[in-house]
Amino acid sequence: MMDVLLSLKGEYILSTRLGGQDASPGDKFIPYSFIEKEASHVQGFSPELAVVTIGGGKELEEKLVVRPTSETIVNHMFTKWIQSYRDLPLMINQWANVTRWEMRTKPFIRTLEFLWQEGHTAHATLEEAEKEAMQMIDVYTKFAYEQAAIPVIPGRKSRVETFAGADRTYTIEAMMGDKKALQAGTSHNLGQNFSRAFETQFMDENGQLEHVWQTSWAISTRFVGGIIMTHGDDAGLMLPPRIAPIQVVIVPIWKKGDEKGVVMEAVASVQNTLKEAGIRVKVDDSELRTPGWKFNFYEMKGVPIRIELGPRDVKNRSVVLSRRDVPGKQGKEFGISMEPSILVDHIKGRLEEIQASLLQKAITFRDSNIVDVNSYGELKEVISEGKWARGPWSASDADELKVKEETSATIRCFPFDQPEGAKKCFMTGNPADEVAIFAKSY
Repeated sequence: MMDVLLSLKGEYILSTRLGGQDASPGDKFIPYSFIEKEASHVQGFSPELAVVTIGGGKELEEKLVVRPTSETIVNHMFTKWIQSYRDLPLMINQWANVTRWEMRTKPFIRTLEFLWQEGHTAHATLEEAEKEAMQMIDVYTKFAYEQAAIPVIPGRKSRVETFAGADRTYTIEAMMGDKKALQAGTSHNLGQNFSRAFETQFMDENGQLEHVWQTSWAISTRFVGGIIMTHGDDAGLMLPPRIAPIQVVIVPIWKKGDEKGVVMEAVASVQNTLKEAGIRVKVDDSELRTPGWKFNFYEMKGVPIRIELGPRDVKNRSVVLSRRDVPGKQGKEFGISMEPSILVDHIKGRLEEIQASLLQKAITFRDSNIVDVNSYGELKEVISEGKWARGPWSASDADELKVKEETSATIRCFPFDQPEGAKKCFMTGNPADEVAIFAKSY
């Protein structure tokens, strides 16, 4: 086996299997014995495993698991790569498909196989691992707010909801349009659980053998579903401009054959102006569909801005602009100058307005559907209305499972942003240090 490390110690690296029979982080199949090494990991993932027992028409000597996550296979390699404190921190990041045996699938949200970005790190100290885990949940939070316009709530998972094999799990929770919660990304402090199971050790500066401290973190194509369900409406997608593949679509309009040349010349000029300004723009000059059909099509595709340009606009040296987030006549602007500097400034300004508007709309929706509760009865009522319940919590794991059984709601997280002052658990009446958010999820 040969491993190509694509960067240096302390930076993110990727291992690519080039040959041989040994396992590597990119392998689709994982020996079942790897999964069994970490007790809580196999217990937590057992119901979701897809297991291969026959290959090439013959029964395998050892069962193989179709990869549900990569902590075990990564540790197998970390044990080979890490000998000294000089090898730390060691960090890898990879895009990989994973398989989890879902009984009821839902596009993007719960599928048998999905693509994700997963990172795995090894550190010399618990403090370094905790810093990394927190840093990554901050990265995911920032991406959700600033790029996807999704106002996630970052926080810590309960013991019951913690990733199998982790000491602590941090999460970003998003409210979808149907008010269900979506776990949009996670970051785990794995402690030394996997390093002890796989004997992943390093020689410290004093010559002593120590087990590494680890993290893992991931965000998947589930986030695509989150974007759709946060911003979409009955007309289709509504994409935040910063992540939209097409930010502006130009629809040329003409009726007579002699108008086409003049219109298309102006369209080309506007397209080049926007492209040079770094705006992602597309021209749909197809003559197989009417302008009205195109308007509906690009609304469905979620393109933030549509520019309409016809003979009258050419004559006036102006364009008509329509915003996807403001339907009907209210979202239309007439007489926007084609003069490059004016047009570019106007389009960029509108794109930023749309980005901010989508985020604010999602924040308003989220906040109006989170209700503070002070009793279990209140929680039941709020959950029955399809909303999120937030209240002080210090009850047991058994109480948490009781809530899940009786209401189908789970603790989504203990938010990092906590209210001040004394609190009493709404379940037991005992003092509580934190509030938790309960909601139904997918």
